Amino acid sequence: MDPFVSGRFAIVGSGWRAQFFARVARALPERFAVTAVVSRTEARRAEIERDWGVPTARSVTAAVAIERPDFVVVAVPWPVTPVVIRELVALDLPVLAETPPAPDGAGLRELWADVGGSGLVQVAEHSLLMPAHAARLAALRGGLIGEVTSVQISSTHGYHAVAVIRAMLGAGFGPVDVTARTFTAPLVDPVGRAGWTGDDEPQPAVTTLATLDFGGGRSGLYDFTDNQWHNPLRANRIVVRGSRGELVDDRIIRLTGERTVVESRLIRRQSGLEQDLDGFDLDHLSVDGEVLYRNPFQGARLADDDVAVAALLAGTAGWVAGGPEPYPLAAASQDHLLAEAISTAARTSTTIHTPAPPWS
Repeated sequence: MDPFVSGRFAIVGSGWRAQFFARVARALPERFAVTAVVSRTEARRAEIERDWGVPTARSVTAAVAIERPDFVVVAVPWPVTPVVIRELVALDLPVLAETPPAPDGAGLRELWADVGGSGLVQVAEHSLLMPAHAARLAALRGGLIGEVTSVQISSTHGYHAVAVIRAMLGAGFGPVDVTARTFTAPLVDPVGRAGWTGDDEPQPAVTTLATLDFGGGRSGLYDFTDNQWHNPLRANRIVVRGSRGELVDDRIIRLTGERTVVESRLIRRQSGLEQDLDGFDLDHLSVDGEVLYRNPFQGARLADDDVAVAALLAGTAGWVAGGPEPYPLAAASQDHLLAEAISTAARTSTTIHTPAPPWS
């Protein structure tokens, strides 16, 4: 993705997810601009105009009348997302829809039948654009641990985790067998979306463990505990195993010769620490002196999640200009289909077989 492609986009929705895109546009005004935000209520539109400093509209058509954007970000509740996607495709507008693009398997298939052939729909899956994951993916594609056969992830939920598993395995849209169980155990939950809770008493928390068999010896292990995104008492973990070694978080252990096993580290260079006066910012991530990922938005001083959102917006702008797709509807549909299979397998204690879907 070319990080220097600029884009002007409208946003449908004004909730928590929509704010991520607006915040990145404010942080990078030379690259992105919000042309309008669609929100239903007059009171909310007044808040957005005051707090976000952008025009608002009550409908998609009214937003487009203000200024026709390069693309439209859809950040609305799950059941509404496919409705808005269809409306935008009918207006011949490129779409970047928040995850998931439809609530369930039936909705995904119906949406694909309606707009899959339009070539106008991308989905806002940005997990693989996180700097650390992007560096890990570069290491894997560089063959450091040979053929990737297994991915174990414990950090994020559902379709986000599935997206990482599939990409690192190089799995496409073939059939998958999914098994899952849930376990409830006490856990203190000191931080939520709104910040510190002030509660240090353990509460019941559900952990979902699932295995995904992609065939050909390739497997995924999914491990997620309630509120793991925010709870600092549950660390992010990833293990990727290959034919010549494995990657464990930031460690890479591999065979480099007939009798030589070496260990390397994924090193993050961060400015602004201690006597570094250049300001707090991510510079790059490297392995053994080779830079695998360089922050394309250095100087904006973004958190990793915002770096990933900025890369997604840049990728979408580049796609509109004729470049590669950042994350097509087919890939996002597959991710959510498998996430739904995990939920069903956990609820029914059965193995769920997902055949090749229509978007394959």
